[in-house]
Amino acid sequence: MTAPIDFNRHPCFNAKVKGQYGRVHLPVAPRCNIQCNYCNRKYDCVNESRPGVTSTVLTPDQALHYMGKVLEKEPRISVAGIAGPGDPFANAGETLETMRLIRKNFPDTILCLASNGMNLAPHVPELAEIGVSHVTVTVNGVDPEVTAGIYSWVRDGKIVYRGIQGAELLLARQLAAIRALKEHGILVKINTIVIPGINDHHVMEVARTMRELGADLLNCMAMFPNADTVFENITEPSRRVMADIRNRAEAYLPQMRHCTRCRADAVGLLDEDRTDEMRGCLSACASLPSPAEEVPPFVAVATLEGVLVNQHLGEATRFQVWRQDGDGYSLVEERPAPPPGGGANRWHSIARILADCRAILVCDLGESPRAILKKKGIRPITMSGFIEQGLRAVYTGRGLTALQGRMRKCTAKGACAGGGGGCG
Repeated sequence: MTAPIDFNRHPCFNAKVKGQYGRVHLPVAPRCNIQCNYCNRKYDCVNESRPGVTSTVLTPDQALHYMGKVLEKEPRISVAGIAGPGDPFANAGETLETMRLIRKNFPDTILCLASNGMNLAPHVPELAEIGVSHVTVTVNGVDPEVTAGIYSWVRDGKIVYRGIQGAELLLARQLAAIRALKEHGILVKINTIVIPGINDHHVMEVARTMRELGADLLNCMAMFPNADTVFENITEPSRRVMADIRNRAEAYLPQMRHCTRCRADAVGLLDEDRTDEMRGCLSACASLPSPAEEVPPFVAVATLEGVLVNQHLGEATRFQVWRQDGDGYSLVEERPAPPPGGGANRWHSIARILADCRAILVCDLGESPRAILKKKGIRPITMSGFIEQGLRAVYTGRGLTALQGRMRKCTAKGACAGGGGGCG
C-alpha cells in the first residue's frame, strides 16, 4: 500500500524544507502553444540556468529510467516535475504517460507540473486520478489589454490568435484551469513574470484575482532579458523593486521568495543543484531505445444487445470488452460508460476506462473522440455487422474493409460530433 504523500516535502511550495528535499525536472515536453515575448527556448545551452532550457528531451520511458538514476545519486529528491522545455499540455500524451510511470514505479514521489494553462483544464480530472498534487500556472496578467503585449501568439489546435484575441483566449483558459485544479483539491502556485513597463503596475490585480480563485502561493519572478526576443532590451527589475512588489502582493497571497528559476532539466536541492553533474546521465538516458510496446489484449464494443456493432460512441451507456480465446472470442466483462456531457473530458474518460483495449468497434463516432482515442493507443473502427466479424478482423488484420459499409446515421444535431453530449 502506498504511504500518504507528505506535501511538506515540496521545496518550492515550502521554503522551510528547501535544504532537506530536492526536485528533478523531466524534460519530456518540447512543444509549446504560446510564444512569450521574453522566452527563447534554446537546447544544449549549458551555461544558462532559466526556464525553457534543457540539454536534451526524453521520452516517457527514458524519463522513468533517468528518474531511477537520479534517485541513486540523490535520494533526497522528493519531487518529480515537468516544466518544459515547452508546455506540458502542448505535449499532453507524453506528460500524462510520464506522470503515470513515475507514480507506478516511485509511488511516494510528489508529482508536480508547471504550465501556461492554455490546454490544462481538460486534463485536470486525469491529473487528480494520477495523483498530481502540485501545479504551477504562469499568469502574467488578468487584463487582456495588459497581456496582449506579452505574447506574440497563442495557438489553439491549428488556429493561431494574436493580440487582444489571443490574450482573451489564454486568460479564459487559465482561469478555467485554476478553478478546475482547486475543485479537484490540487495545490496551485501562480508564477507571474514581472516585466517593467508592461505588467509591473498590474501585479496586485493578479494577486487579488488569484486569491479569489483559491490559489495557494504566488511567485513573482523578475523577467530575465533574453537575446533574440521582443523584450531583450527591457532591463531586469531590481531586487528592491521585486521586494516591494512581493511585500505588497503578500497582502493577498503567501509569497515564494526562494525561486531559483530552474531549467527544464534541473535536478538536486534548490541550494545544491546537481544539473551539471547529471548532464551525462541525462544524455545517456536520452539515447536509450524505446522498449517494444505490448499490444493491449482486449477489444471494446458498442452494442445494444451483444450480437451486432450497432451503437454510436456518443450514445453508448456501456461497453462490452472481448478477448481472443483460442480460435474464437469470449466476452470478458461489461464496463459502464461515463455519463453524457463534459466535452473532451468524456472522451478522455472513455480512453481511461478502455486503456487495456487495442481497438473499439462502433457504428460511428465524431472526429474529436476519434483523435483522442487514437492518441491513447485505442484504434476506433467504424463498422456494421456481427461483433464476431469485427473481432476476427481486428485480431487477424484481414477483412475489415468489407465491414465498413453503410453506417447508421446518428439522429442528434451535432452533439455526437465531439462535444461529449451523447446522442439524442
